[in-house]
Amino acid sequence: MGVLLRVERELWRAGFAMIAGVDEVGVGPLAGPVVAAAVILPHDSRLREIDDSKKLTASQREEVAIAIRASALGIGVGIVEVDEIDRLNIYRAALEAMRRAVMALPTVPDHVVVDARSIPGIAVPQTALIKGDSRCYSVAAASIVAKVTRDAMMRELDTSYPQYGFCAHMGYATKQHLDAIGRHGPSPIHRRSFAPVRELRLPGM
Repeated sequence: MGVLLRVERELWRAGFAMIAGVDEVGVGPLAGPVVAAAVILPHDSRLREIDDSKKLTASQREEVAIAIRASALGIGVGIVEVDEIDRLNIYRAALEAMRRAVMALPTVPDHVVVDARSIPGIAVPQTALIKGDSRCYSVAAASIVAKVTRDAMMRELDTSYPQYGFCAHMGYATKQHLDAIGRHGPSPIHRRSFAPVRELRLPGM
């Protein structure tokens, strides 16, 4: 807990009261949106379960996300859908999702801490922190909210496209997923700009 709060404490001492951690999820999958979250937590927040979302189980993430939403001073979510990913490219789409997450916050933060990158188009001081989701409390919280949000979206999309098994792999390039694309061709939520999808498209698709 103390290590994860080090970045926030330094920024608080520097006079930045409202700090938003920002992270995204969904850069690697072959299908579905990229989702980002921005989270502002109060100074007295001590949710010990907060950690890099990749270190938590799905059920742990769900529970912690509920606690984060109950205690946060503000949460913003940014979503970039497949058509925009194909048009922008995935790197720019991830940045845009993070920008939208910050803009969706109910209050303007004094400072933003971002996992590894800087967000274009926001007039707020930023700190780009490599491996921020494992080094910064607010960024870890954002990684959890983003992951839980995207997983819920993929489970919903699974009901429309059950033949691809999105509930099992969340759109990532597993053998099961690649085999399904080979059998059925890409769905409307597959990223046509990604090489595995292009290469596995059926004739006439």
